[in-house]
Amino acid sequence: MRAVDVILKKRQGLELTGEEISFLIHGYCDGTIADYQMSAWAMAVFFQGMTAQETSDLTMAMVDSGETVDLSQIAGIKVDKHSTGGVGDTTTLVLAPLVASIGVPVAKMSGRGLGHTGGTIDKLESIPGFSVESTTEQFVERVNSYGIAIMGQSDNITPADKKLYSLRDVTATVESIPLIASSIMSKKLAAGADRIVLDVKTGNGAFMQEKSGAVELARTMVEIGQRVGKQTIAIVSDMSRPLGSAIGNALEVAEAIETLKGKGSRNLAELCLRLGAQMAVLAKVAPDEQSALKLLEHALNSGQATRKMQEFIRIHGGDERVVEDLTLLPQAQRQEIVSATRSGYISGIAAMELGTCAMLLGAGRQTKASAIDLAVGIKLHHQVGDYVKLGEALATLYVNDSKNLSIVAQRVAGAFRFSEVPVTPPPLIYETVSQ
Repeated sequence: MRAVDVILKKRQGLELTGEEISFLIHGYCDGTIADYQMSAWAMAVFFQGMTAQETSDLTMAMVDSGETVDLSQIAGIKVDKHSTGGVGDTTTLVLAPLVASIGVPVAKMSGRGLGHTGGTIDKLESIPGFSVESTTEQFVERVNSYGIAIMGQSDNITPADKKLYSLRDVTATVESIPLIASSIMSKKLAAGADRIVLDVKTGNGAFMQEKSGAVELARTMVEIGQRVGKQTIAIVSDMSRPLGSAIGNALEVAEAIETLKGKGSRNLAELCLRLGAQMAVLAKVAPDEQSALKLLEHALNSGQATRKMQEFIRIHGGDERVVEDLTLLPQAQRQEIVSATRSGYISGIAAMELGTCAMLLGAGRQTKASAIDLAVGIKLHHQVGDYVKLGEALATLYVNDSKNLSIVAQRVAGAFRFSEVPVTPPPLIYETVSQ
């Protein structure tokens, strides 16, 4: 078998066999297939697409390129959740203790972030003492004993995906549904979950800005899951505006805690309830979505979810007092108010622009080597549909380094769009894809 023949076959729009796809992926990993050949193949896929079977075979070839996690020693049905990313998206920090508090085992593998804020691990490490360092045995024991644990993801998970993604990033082949879907699903499948819930974002703050593309991606990933025997459900949700009010690591942890207490962002709470209900049904903790929602709402209202958050923090070495005293989180030296430049109804908030502004304040990494300031970021005081008066506070900037403050303040003010007439916010959830 020769790489050039496989590239030509795909360029002609023909369907590749599982053996041909495996040959390409493993050859690329071991260095027998060069970057320029994989670039040509990725471009052929970009224009010709892949069948459902090809996409499934590609996913499994990437899973097989590295280590897989065995969660079989953990009792119960393990359900993993993945979001395609967005701004002010604090769902994992709320969802993990929320669903664990009603009996869904949460065995979470997470990484660090590259973008407008840190990843889940970076955010949790803003809690004093919190550590994800553990052996696999300790991780399993924590989930079996407490129903929840998190650990850092091994660098040896899906190495083929890491290589291929880096190549796609510099060859203008990122925006390919089969390549995106196989990238996401390979990591989820390698992480060992029994079932998967996906939150696929759409809007100006999402990777898939058009709803049609987000729905296609959701359907493709659900089909991959079904083909490899992992029940998978996807929710297509709005990211045309920030999901929550906080953008920044410690700020997002604080918002997650407030949300667990019933005081946080309404949109964040609603999406977490909907995602959590799907997780509960897949884990067979509840017979249907409505029953699951009742369990989750009770967990929020009774303080059950908050207590699970305290336990989650404690077993990872963190200071659980932070749940009752948010000032124990890293605090920025300075706060700067951004005020409305006119009166009117907020008709839109440029989510990705605010994400970029948070990164400029130091909340995210521009490169993998960048250091993150866990205290800084942006907190919004209004959402789409709200009426504000001239001079009213739109947002607060949390700042330690004033270097970019002036330009960030201007850009944050410019991220808000106004209307003279009342505005109806877009729906939070557009579609649920289950098969």
